[in-house]
Amino acid sequence: MNTKLTGRWGEAAAADLLRKKGYKIVAAGYRTRHGEVDLIAENRRALVFVEVKTRKDARFAEAKDFVGHTKREKLVAMANMYLAGHETKKTVRFDVIEVYAPEGVDTAEPVINHIEDAFTADR
Repeated sequence: MNTKLTGRWGEAAAADLLRKKGYKIVAAGYRTRHGEVDLIAENRRALVFVEVKTRKDARFAEAKDFVGHTKREKLVAMANMYLAGHETKKTVRFDVIEVYAPEGVDTAEPVINHIEDAFTADR
């Protein structure tokens, strides 16, 4: 399985889910010196920085468990860089979207879990 291709496919599936839930995708693949934010989305109340994790299954661990302390710190740093150039009065939130695709990009109906407010900047 080509992990880069599968990751992009999972990010597209996550973006589709967010749109169906009424979010607007503000940016995809936002890059800084700290790394990349998979998706930045917004709804009426929140600006959301989204980490997408695509896996075949959860046998080893749930996809959200791969967003550890270091990754959370990087996401917060990248969010702060984004916010320095894009002021908002909306609540800032960090979400994780898990995409389970047993057949990789050939999975017809992936299982997608949207975990809102998965962590905050201070935890």
